[in-house]
This record gives sequence, structure tokens and C-alpha cells, in this order.
Amino acid sequence: MPAFFRSDLVPVTDYRATLGETPVWCARTQSLLWMDIDNQRLLRYWPDSQIFEHRELPSVTSAALLTDEQDVFLLVAQDGIFLYEFYAETRIPLCDYPGAAGTRPNEAAIAPDGSLWFGSMDLQEKERIGAWYRFEKGDENAQLMMDNVGTPNTLAWYENKVWFADSMQKRFYSGNARLINPLKLSCFSSGDKTPDGSTLSEDGLLITACFGDACLLRQQINQGELLTLDTLDLPVTQPSCCTFGGAEMNQLFITSARKGLENPGEIEGALLHVETTTRGAGQHQFKL
Repeated sequence: MPAFFRSDLVPVTDYRATLGETPVWCARTQSLLWMDIDNQRLLRYWPDSQIFEHRELPSVTSAALLTDEQDVFLLVAQDGIFLYEFYAETRIPLCDYPGAAGTRPNEAAIAPDGSLWFGSMDLQEKERIGAWYRFEKGDENAQLMMDNVGTPNTLAWYENKVWFADSMQKRFYSGNARLINPLKLSCFSSGDKTPDGSTLSEDGLLITACFGDACLLRQQINQGELLTLDTLDLPVTQPSCCTFGGAEMNQLFITSARKGLENPGEIEGALLHVETTTRGAGQHQFKL
């Protein structure tokens, strides 16, 4: 067992997602939210009670993110950006989806200033027709920050910079934490790994699920550099994202996907859980 892990990796619930993505820990309710993008479902799990629920959504949705109101989440969907009242199951539109035809939203997260950042990607995962956008409450439309993007993934803020990835290019980038300037980016290779979604520890450890590589990539952010430490093997082929959670923020939850696998194993598409030796940085909330 790697020193970073303090327990065995185990699947959470019997649910298997076609494309599990974007896990988000809600500290107020001690619950985890994540998406099954291809099946248009919002999934939610309360570890203490082991209660699992899901909600059917009317369109392809890549993320359900925290707002500063309990049980009201921000949905990033192919037909727009919405507030979602979890128990009433109602969507309140905020703005249109800005992506080009033939794209869908992908990575999304809330920045430290309470704004939404999200990316779009080619539905066929071939062309660089994706982009990065920023949206805050009161805006009529999302603001384009960067175009000519392949598959946008990873959003983490540390050392007054934003860190993100393009899975198609197998690269990480860092830039201005307030607004991406494509002309002023630092670039870092992920080697032969395909970076997908990431999470951040309190001390700047960037942990990235590597889609198709059956592992987590551990890298240290230090004074503007991204230093690769090691990889940690996983029992799923297509880990897609991860996040810290739990009362002590030392539990790691890892989403995965069954999509495209000819003979998927029993736990492909599962949500995995493991206790770690470090603590997560936590989630920001969208300001209403």
C-alpha cells in the first residue's frame, strides 16, 4: 500500500457510472455530489448514513457545484447554466451555454472569488474547438477566456495562480488566478499520462486522475513550478476525477468511467474511496 494511502481502495455504493465525473464535497451536509454525464444524472452520497440518491436531469450536465445557499447547486449543462434546488428538483436559468456547436461542457469549478469557471470540448473528442469561460452572478453571458482548447480539465487555485490541463495535449498550465490570459501561461508536461480531473491538498499537492492510465499522478506545486512525485495505481482503467472530503478532509473520493471499455470489470465506473495521509484544500462556493 503506498504511503499516501492509509486504507484500502474500496468502491462506494453499487452504482456504476458510464462517465462518472466532477466529484464535489459539501462540508455543510457532509455529502458528496458527482455526475454520470452520459446518463444525465446527478449523484449524491452521505458517507455517515450510507444514503445514496440520484436525480435525473433534462440535459447533458458536467458539474453540480456548491453555492453559498445550502442544497442549492450550480449546474453546468449543455442547455445553460442553472441554479438547481436539490429537493424541489427545479432548475433556475442564469445564462445560456456559450460553447460552439458540436461541443458540451466539461471541467467546471468555483474560483476563490466565487465565480464559475468551466470548459467546453468537442463531442467527438477530436478537434480543438473547446474553450475556457468565466461567469459570475449578474453577468448576462459567460466570458470567453481562452479558445483553441482540446479537452479542458483540472481547475485548482494555488500560489495566486490557476492550474488547469488540456487532456488532448497532455499538458498542464498555470496562469492568472483572476482571468486566463492565453499569452501569459506557463506550460508543464504530464509525460505519457492523460490528465483528467484533479484535486488539491492544503500544502499544494496536485493529485490528478489519469484517464486510461489506471492511476493517480501526484505533483507538487512549488513557487510556480509543477514537480512530479509519483503515480499511484488504481483498480479502475479510466479514473476521471478526485476530491478530498470527510469530516477531517483526509478522505479521497475518485470517480471513474465504463464508457468505451469492451469488457469492463465489475468496478469500472465506480466511485472509489480511500483514506489518505494529507488533507484537502476544500471547495469554494458560487456567490449568489
